[in-house]
Amino acid sequence: MKVRFRGVLQREALLFRGPAGWAEFSPFTEYDDGEAVPWLRAAIEAGWHGFPAPLRAAVPVNATVPAVAPGDVPAVLARYDGTQTVKVKVAERGQSVDEDVARVAAVRAVLPQAALRVDANGGWDVPTAVDALGRLSGYRLQYAEQPVMDIAGLRRVREQLRRAGIDVPVAADESVRKESDPLRVAREDAADLIVVKVQPLGGVRRALRIVAEAGLPAVVSSALDSSVGISAGVALAAALPDLPYACGLGTVSLMAGDVAARPLVPVGGQLRVGAVAADEELLERYAAAGDRRQWWLDRLGRTYARLAGET
Repeated sequence: MKVRFRGVLQREALLFRGPAGWAEFSPFTEYDDGEAVPWLRAAIEAGWHGFPAPLRAAVPVNATVPAVAPGDVPAVLARYDGTQTVKVKVAERGQSVDEDVARVAAVRAVLPQAALRVDANGGWDVPTAVDALGRLSGYRLQYAEQPVMDIAGLRRVREQLRRAGIDVPVAADESVRKESDPLRVAREDAADLIVVKVQPLGGVRRALRIVAEAGLPAVVSSALDSSVGISAGVALAAALPDLPYACGLGTVSLMAGDVAARPLVPVGGQLRVGAVAADEELLERYAAAGDRRQWWLDRLGRTYARLAGET
């Protein structure tokens, strides 16, 4: 990675090639085998079944600003071509709300007309979230993603924001992809929109069903995938009947390396829809060491056994 993102400086992934194309299996290393099952289900869909027919040829994407110092914001934004939407990471462990406000202010100074959204990854408690979003609302936020971790807390944040007259919609991310019941957030009126990611939800088709059943606007985002994994996110965004928000699929721009000869990075604020192939030379360049490769193969075997037990 060019900068630390989600606490990660090096992203690991297992790639394989099926009859329908390249696929990515990249649950974060701290996830247990049970959490990794939907990620493998998504990879099997990509490699063996392919994706639904697209409804659009390109999808709009946002730039992503990690929890960097305000002075570093212009350099991060310069990595994105033609972006009109920016997601800013907030609530980073060890940082204050004052630092969050300064970072958002720096983004607004560089892009006065851009749509801004913030992502707390569940890092605040309810009082801090309400206070922080009240302060940040002056920067014209499009929405706040996962301000607190649990569904009940999301509902309380929404209610308190409304009572205070603070116009910041709430989006659910972890409360959708980490719940055994991803529709609970909609049933409990805990969010104005949902963020969906292909791998954690078990594939493009499963994600499409969840969006349809939730009945809420959806934003398609990445799980810090390589270009192979991002292509699955683009396929989901391209297949949604409605795509009211720019997608969080521009994260390859944050990587110092990739597996595709033509990395899937935004041009003019958009990503084109289409298959992505891994490049043999790049696969060799970024190949994991032998012991790490074996760790992933062992994990794949265990996860597949869990998946087979569920079907």
